[in-house]
Amino acid sequence: MIPSRRNGRTSRATAATAAVVATLLLVTACASEADRSPLESTGAPGDATTTTGSGTDDTSDTAAPVGELAWESCGGDVECAEFEVPVDYDDPEGDTLAISVNRVPATGDRIGALFVNPGGPGGTATDFAPQLAGVLPSAITERFDIVGVDPRGLGASDINCGVDVASELYTLDYSIDSDEDEDVLLDASQEYVDSCEANVGDLLPHLGTADVARDIDQVRAAMGDEQANLLMFSYGTAIAQVYAELFPERVRAMVIDGVVELGPTGVETAAAQAVGFESALAAFIEDCDSDDTCPIGPDAEAAIDELTARTEEQPVPASPRDLGPGDMQVGLAGALYAEFLWPELAAAVADGLDGDGSGMVALADSYTQSGDFDIYFAVNCIDFAWPSSPEELLADGEAANADAPHFGEAIVNDYVRCAMWPAPAEPLEAVTASGTPTILVVGTTNDPATPYAQAERVAESLDDAVLLTYEGEGHGVVGNGVPCIDDAVAAYLVDGDTPEAGASCSGAG
Repeated sequence: MIPSRRNGRTSRATAATAAVVATLLLVTACASEADRSPLESTGAPGDATTTTGSGTDDTSDTAAPVGELAWESCGGDVECAEFEVPVDYDDPEGDTLAISVNRVPATGDRIGALFVNPGGPGGTATDFAPQLAGVLPSAITERFDIVGVDPRGLGASDINCGVDVASELYTLDYSIDSDEDEDVLLDASQEYVDSCEANVGDLLPHLGTADVARDIDQVRAAMGDEQANLLMFSYGTAIAQVYAELFPERVRAMVIDGVVELGPTGVETAAAQAVGFESALAAFIEDCDSDDTCPIGPDAEAAIDELTARTEEQPVPASPRDLGPGDMQVGLAGALYAEFLWPELAAAVADGLDGDGSGMVALADSYTQSGDFDIYFAVNCIDFAWPSSPEELLADGEAANADAPHFGEAIVNDYVRCAMWPAPAEPLEAVTASGTPTILVVGTTNDPATPYAQAERVAESLDDAVLLTYEGEGHGVVGNGVPCIDDAVAAYLVDGDTPEAGASCSGAG
């Protein structure tokens, strides 16, 4: 089942901000006082750098020359560019790669660029930046260019493994009930990995998060900004953490929402995510069972389990394809990313029990079409440590069912491809980011994809951070129309005002 993968790519929309649908998982001394302002090293906002042309900053951790940005209009108030970066930062004068960049320029007195990313891995920042600019408080969009830098392997540097992931991988059954189930999953996964190696080849080792963070720093320098501001979601929080570790003195302000924890193994992260989805499912069930209008109440769990069992026995008729166990698993998890999808989930289960699985297939397709899964695996298989054999990983998946009976095996087993991956892993370690200003960590108490405990631990491990808690449902909250969150983020980004330790609020706050 796929949901495990989205951490990166999350769905962050609400009914009011449904245009902003983004994405899973994995990824991932000199410290100032807890109340240090992120503005201290650059002065007041009015004194900040405002240059937006080509840059001459050569302070990167490599000798990579900084390229130029030639902005062009690409519709409305959005400007676009392609930017050349080194394929290999250990060989900065070698081959280059074109990456896509866009921005929505600040409407007022510009402080600098605010780099944003929706998650994934596999979510395109260039699609996301204009969407997010449309829902962020004007206090932010007046002062910052909202900038999307597509991670390498997307946009102008798009990779293609040559496999239709939605139809060839995610229709499979990830809950192993027989030797045949295991053989089908392993054979399809090996074919996918072989196809990636054949079609992407030498680029595979250069798609990890550390290189993405370096690319963003190259764009920062090309824009003429001495420091970077970052607002990152889900997998984007891994990019931000690595950026802060590599370039702490270049961070002016950093907000991470829906936080990926770096340091644990891939299996540990996937198993924790499965528990998060289990918690979100429990909240959905409780809500449905207490609502007389819910079509699968008053025993929503029994209804879900019955439909799941039916798909295991025989596909349920549906359009554009019949509903099997793979689409059932993906659709169920995908609908738990945001509370506004719960009515659609309940209706899909009810229809499925009535003999029409089209609603659940639509939920699955919505998830699989929300990002690029070739990049999803290319990044996660590099960024995390994985078991050395597929069989060991499948055993870990079976063990994960103990704490997450609906999701454990499916989410962990989705990463069986990483136990076959041809590029060597370079696991990311936990980040302390010594020397940055105070980092604002935002966590949602019942986040299914990046459980709240991860936000707590990351806030604790960073040398200088404050945790802002949203008491609610969903994966990612900034820009979703919650005033107490958005106002705090705006005050932090613009003026350097950090929330008090232990600050929390709900949708009514």
